[in-house]
Amino acid sequence: MLDGLNHVAIITNDTDRLHAFYRDNFGATTSQDMNPEPGFRLSFIELGGGAQLNVFQIDGNTEADRQIPMFGRGRIDHLALQAESREAFDDIRQRLMACGATDGFVTDFGPIYSLFFRDPDGLECEVCVEVVGATGMHPPGTPAAGYEIGK
Repeated sequence: MLDGLNHVAIITNDTDRLHAFYRDNFGATTSQDMNPEPGFRLSFIELGGGAQLNVFQIDGNTEADRQIPMFGRGRIDHLALQAESREAFDDIRQRLMACGATDGFVTDFGPIYSLFFRDPDGLECEVCVEVVGATGMHPPGTPAAGYEIGK
């Protein structure tokens, strides 16, 4: 009955910085950017496949400053993006390492490879890619072959 994810709404203290991060590392575009009232900015980052980040910047709101350890962040713990191919995953990984958003560690979960990163506001995020032909699940922290940290 569903056909994927439509959007995730996030709060930032610096919309321009967030737009640049997703543009430079993922090729994402911004489809709307508006200030419907003073002190309030709303924009839409197009992630691909119809999915968006709905970005809110609200003067005086400090929620973007609050990032605490995994499973202690509130009801939504992290955001996971799907790379369109292994080549795209590798390119994204290199871009994220170059800007200091990740150390480059890739987890082999079996059917997917996973790379965690933090966006400029400190939001924990993940990029995943399908591992064709993989069978069985591997536990968190299983290193993916060929993805040494920093390389």
